[in-house]
Amino acid sequence: MQTNRLYFIDAVRAFAILMMLQGHFIDTLLDPLYRNPIYPAYNLWSYFRGITAPTFFTISGLVFTYLLLRANAKGDDKKRMKKGIFRGLLLLGIGYSLRVNFVSWFTGYFSPYFLVIDVLQCIGLSLILLVILYSIFKNHSYLFSIVLFCIGCAIFISEPLYRKLVIDDVPLIFANYMTKVNGSVFTIMPWFGYSAFGAFISTVFFRHAHRNLFKQFTIVTFFSVGVLLIYYSTETLFYLHRITGYELLERCANYNYLFIRMGNVFILFGLFYTFERYLKQSIISRIGEKTLSMYVIHFILLYGSFTGYGLKKFFNQSLNPWEAIFGATMFVVAVCLISFYYAQTNHFMYNLARKCIRYFKR
Repeated sequence: MQTNRLYFIDAVRAFAILMMLQGHFIDTLLDPLYRNPIYPAYNLWSYFRGITAPTFFTISGLVFTYLLLRANAKGDDKKRMKKGIFRGLLLLGIGYSLRVNFVSWFTGYFSPYFLVIDVLQCIGLSLILLVILYSIFKNHSYLFSIVLFCIGCAIFISEPLYRKLVIDDVPLIFANYMTKVNGSVFTIMPWFGYSAFGAFISTVFFRHAHRNLFKQFTIVTFFSVGVLLIYYSTETLFYLHRITGYELLERCANYNYLFIRMGNVFILFGLFYTFERYLKQSIISRIGEKTLSMYVIHFILLYGSFTGYGLKKFFNQSLNPWEAIFGATMFVVAVCLISFYYAQTNHFMYNLARKCIRYFKR
């Protein structure tokens, strides 16, 4: 089967990482005085910032599963599965390490803060879960697509059941993946739902991307489904509740942010897929290939990973809007420059992890 490279994916990843950089900078350093819904600019910024995480998780599921399917078509999926497990574990390790403060450790203070879960751990675990699902259903491709779609829907609809979940008598290292009460920023649910939907989209691309008019049809579908999810998913959930009497549907409809954000992601996909030919070999594509490096660098600079000394320590919630905008712009430029010219985080971390594995295999 002929497969095509999805160039628009790098552009989507670039958009997501740049939105994350400026979003984290402004959210961390902007004075609370200006965090007010009466300001239209703040509302607009807050809305678009909310698209970042859904985009990251959806695109990670799409890219990884698409590569798995391509490898399967070439008869080399076992190597890709091992690579996926390895990358998932690597992201878990990096995610935990970025929360470590060696300065406090050297003084004898060990905070459980480094056990909280952030985006890297959730993406890493999501990749591992996708490998497991793929290994189960790889010989039944259409069933694989259906399972992924159903998992995404089930996770989104059941969100009220785990929204305020509290888990007692479970070690923090496990409980933090399911509950935010201990400080976790992300939990595996609902975020794996976006990865599952991304993986579902990848199965559609893999089967049909080589066909005539596929791109035009897909662009229209992205925009159409996006609009439907944004403006009509809540009404649909209420309607399903009325005809089924299933209370969970009503509870989901009353706080329906997951399907709406999925709609935002579809619109974003449609935009970038429309202009894909202008994005090939561009700086945007290069940024999209550096997301891990940029994430690590921004975390160190902003939050002070390993030392506790970052921009947050000196300017936490102290900037006015113009200072925050200017600072965010400079911050994004600095992280990009460091990532492009002075850091090779992806290459370095992969080599380091492989050396450790070889050492312990002796």
